[in-house]
Amino acid sequence: MDDAKVPDRPFAVRCPQCQGVVRFPGAAAKPAPAAVGAAGDGLSDEIRAEMTARLRREVKQLDAAQGQVLAALPDAQLARTLTQPLADLGYVVDVLDVPEEGGRLVEQGTYSVVVTSRTAPIPGQTETLYARLCRLSPQARRRIFLVLAGGEFRTGDGAQAFVALADLVVNPKDAAAVEMPLLNAMLEWTRLFQAYREARRRFEESAT
Repeated sequence: MDDAKVPDRPFAVRCPQCQGVVRFPGAAAKPAPAAVGAAGDGLSDEIRAEMTARLRREVKQLDAAQGQVLAALPDAQLARTLTQPLADLGYVVDVLDVPEEGGRLVEQGTYSVVVTSRTAPIPGQTETLYARLCRLSPQARRRIFLVLAGGEFRTGDGAQAFVALADLVVNPKDAAAVEMPLLNAMLEWTRLFQAYREARRRFEESAT
């Protein structure tokens, strides 16, 4: 949704897939607080280090398998900076300047995390990697933690992430401080996905 079209009053939208209702405060509401770990969050270096260490432990406990990460951005240095926290946790990171091959591997289920932008092109095609991700089946899409980077985003903004169909949005200027919002978002996503898998398992057992 274009920011200019957001109404001033609070509003709600219904998800076309799960039929859940998500409420938003509207453009007139006061700005959301800065994302945890972003510049200006008011935390001391010591407290930030303790929180980051705790988040690392929790992510490892919830996601012991540590999957593969695809980073496909025009700026390879930005891609490496955004994925370094995951590499430190044991994830295997592929940094591609050209996301064409990565698009095929994403569809095959190779990657559990994808870091890209809305405009990263697939050579020889009008489609972007982001568009390719958006047209995955709901089941395949739920298996991928999607990080979108772009100057139009406010790092960790949940409303922007929801509208962009991403799990985390990052402004490149916050790349150096991305670890805490990234790990927080991954924890939330992993717990949600585990709950989804457990609910699906119970449903399938009851149907047999």
